[in-house]
Amino acid sequence: MRMPKIRSVSLSAALMMSAAFMGSCALQTMTATAQTAETDVMPPTIGWEYGLPAYASEITDGGAGGEIVKVTTLASSGPGSLREAVAVPGPKTIVFEVAGVIDLEGEGIRINESDITIAGQTAPSPGITIIKGGFVISGQDVIVQHLRIRPGDFGEALRSGRDIDAISTTNGAKNVVVDHCSLSWSTDENLSASSSRFTGETPEEWRSAASNTILYSLNIIAEGLSHSTHAKGEHSKGSLIHDHVNGIVIYGNLYTSNFERSPLFKGDVHGAIVNNFIYNPGQRAIHYNLQGIEWKGHEPQTGEMDLVSNVMRYGPSTVEGLPMLMIAGVGDLSLYESGNIAVDRWGNDAPMFGAYTVGPAEILETESSHMSLNSLTILPAKKVEGYVLANAGARPWDRDVHDVRVTADAAEGRGEIIDSQSQVGGYPETGSVVRHPFDPDAWELSTMSPKSAETLDAGMKARGT
Repeated sequence: MRMPKIRSVSLSAALMMSAAFMGSCALQTMTATAQTAETDVMPPTIGWEYGLPAYASEITDGGAGGEIVKVTTLASSGPGSLREAVAVPGPKTIVFEVAGVIDLEGEGIRINESDITIAGQTAPSPGITIIKGGFVISGQDVIVQHLRIRPGDFGEALRSGRDIDAISTTNGAKNVVVDHCSLSWSTDENLSASSSRFTGETPEEWRSAASNTILYSLNIIAEGLSHSTHAKGEHSKGSLIHDHVNGIVIYGNLYTSNFERSPLFKGDVHGAIVNNFIYNPGQRAIHYNLQGIEWKGHEPQTGEMDLVSNVMRYGPSTVEGLPMLMIAGVGDLSLYESGNIAVDRWGNDAPMFGAYTVGPAEILETESSHMSLNSLTILPAKKVEGYVLANAGARPWDRDVHDVRVTADAAEGRGEIIDSQSQVGGYPETGSVVRHPFDPDAWELSTMSPKSAETLDAGMKARGT
């Protein structure tokens, strides 16, 4: 392995993914054998010390072995900024020597380079929060960890046309891990994987061109803004997984107070949804939809979903009778389902399956899983809620007030779908900067895991749920 060079360039740095937390995105047959944790609730702490997925390391090692690029300013652009850091050519790991709020001022950051790790865990307390913008990932072998990204509505009028994802991939993105991030207040989706339909001549070529081989793990995906700036109107959405995206694993996330898409798989998506806690969905939770109008002139392809040991619990904004998984459109879904729990606000069983259009699409249940996730620790569903609430989101050892609020609301059955960040306290204040030099001797540079718990800076604000 190359010894990393250390360069002081950008502001924005970083989330890096630990090797122990990363693991295998093999794309064949999933063995969904639950490996039981010893406790129902794990303390908010260093996730990778507690048996979290080795799975990511089988997808990518990101920028390991490349340059160490330092973010030294909270400015949106210019020397030492996060924007400049991600544009440095060649393999790199981005670390932070600053903490505070980065205001992107409406100009998102595109991650076009490949072999990059953004390690938000390296920032001093209280970590990095990004507002008024997000990330678009088109590169390959990208790891993003321990960032808070909260685009918000900019104070603009309803249906002004501003639609922003906190994080999204685009065509060509491959081997991507987004882990332990807090993503909220988006006016499009909070976290998505996108593609263009029908790039190529065959279904195999369509899938190859789309985003593929992706792990979204232990993120907080919360409070997509409902009646806000999106031109279409209501748009509180968790995650859109676009047509043809394949090899995607959505694992251990908290989806809370999103009206729909927690997540939505579009036509011909192949992926797995495992150990997620979905709280207070609105009119849909998980859904699959191959829309005939979008596939006109093309033969519908059967989607594939492994749905394993997830929990859905109603909240104050949930439509009564909501099923965990709904299907729509004209394309069938091959489904492997095992060990999921869906309940209403009082703990009574909620429906598992339903449909929201009248059409030919069917759920085709299979006894065999579609993906191989042997290195992924799969908890029994009764342990999922406590585990996710303790460990999901950016810097669970050092949560900000919004992550504390949404996890506490999910634990206590509170919260609601919102139209503006102003309803829950608004954007964090900008201008305050915390500085601390990055010490490469305190980190395992190949994985960006701390060598000791003391390496992780929690300041005076350490707290969990």
